[in-house]
Amino acid sequence: MPERHFVKYTFIKLDPAWRRLDDEVRAAHKQELIAACEDFASDHLLRSFSTVGTRGDTDLLLLAQSANLDRIHELHVVLGQTGLMKWASIPYSYLAMTKPSEYSDESRLEVRPGHSKYLFVYPFVKTREWYQLPAPERYRIMQEHIRVGREYPSIDLNTSYSFGLDDQEFVVAFESDEPSDFLDLVQKLRTAESSIYTKRDTPTFTCIAMSVPRALAALDGEALAATTLAE
Repeated sequence: MPERHFVKYTFIKLDPAWRRLDDEVRAAHKQELIAACEDFASDHLLRSFSTVGTRGDTDLLLLAQSANLDRIHELHVVLGQTGLMKWASIPYSYLAMTKPSEYSDESRLEVRPGHSKYLFVYPFVKTREWYQLPAPERYRIMQEHIRVGREYPSIDLNTSYSFGLDDQEFVVAFESDEPSDFLDLVQKLRTAESSIYTKRDTPTFTCIAMSVPRALAALDGEALAATTLAE
């Protein structure tokens, strides 16, 4: 049986005072965080995104995936030891796990490496009334939901599950190169029967995919020199 994976969405916010530190200090802080991410990414999936300009309460998203929860724990211990994280907070943090869908045959046992420019993420909770519906009725309702999603082939969906692991029930992550397509999809899904059973689907994060060095450069407008990255 294919291995299931833990998925961790870590949203980071920098103290504005960090930007007033000396250039050399900020560069060293960035390099420490890059090294921590590179070590984890050598044998696990790690993706980075900037939320500068799309949210006022976060600056950066790190998405980590591992079959071993201890490895995700270790990553965050190491991140916490970096100089940059001493100037940061984590306003949002979502832990989830992959599992086969009840409503689709498509495999979701891994969050697939993405190639789209944008990632749209939100925690999701259904009403308790949803779980009281007979299984065939839930299946019928979700087939309409899936059909609407397939009307937007530019959008790829990754769903992970948080029952008992975190406050939300699901973490939903849509990828696309076209934010307008995602906006239209979400608006259309509001009219679907499944929407009646939505209890919570906020906050919503619009994230821009980029390398860790580029995402860190967006924090203060200063890119690390190539010689610094090679050291």
